Amino acid sequence: MRIDRQLAYSLIHRYFPEGHPARAYYIIHVEAVARTALLILRHHPQLNLEEDKVEAMALLHDIGIIKVNAPEIGCQGEFPYICHGYLGREILEKEGLHEIAPICERHTGVGITIQDIDEQQLPLPRRDMVPLTVEERLVCFADKFFSKSSEKPDQPKPFEKILKSLSKYGPDKAKKFLEMADEFGYEYIYKPQDAF
Repeated sequence: MRIDRQLAYSLIHRYFPEGHPARAYYIIHVEAVARTALLILRHHPQLNLEEDKVEAMALLHDIGIIKVNAPEIGCQGEFPYICHGYLGREILEKEGLHEIAPICERHTGVGITIQDIDEQQLPLPRRDMVPLTVEERLVCFADKFFSKSSEKPDQPKPFEKILKSLSKYGPDKAKKFLEMADEFGYEYIYKPQDAF
């Protein structure tokens, strides 16, 4: 099975069909993340990653929101929002996409550790859910620039705002984000993409 944007959109259209209240929130968000992930790739050709795979990961990373209770973004499921990661992984594994399924649970914040789960008593499977591969780190990093519920969900959030938001979960989270920023850079994310 070829993992690419065509496959990703076929799943998006199946899980978020026309008329679904979360469809627009979902598509605007994941397309912004995918554009940014590809922009990062183009700034780092030395990474030698498969564009199709990275794009599909970015387009599907949040598919688990279909099962959460977040009416502000059109989701009428039964689970808390924090669960969307592992639920998304289950969806992609059910669809046979085992290779990219882990991105769903590894992109939240800058990753969730067993220690986080225990200390915050999170309703999650007790396992580390942190980005491990370069592709996972790249998509996780790109995702931090966008919020489905912001006034301009397709525009990157200010860098300092991202840091401040992550700092609420501990200084190690902001530090991890800064490490990703060192790895991938970020200034170009704020420039008009047609200037690339």
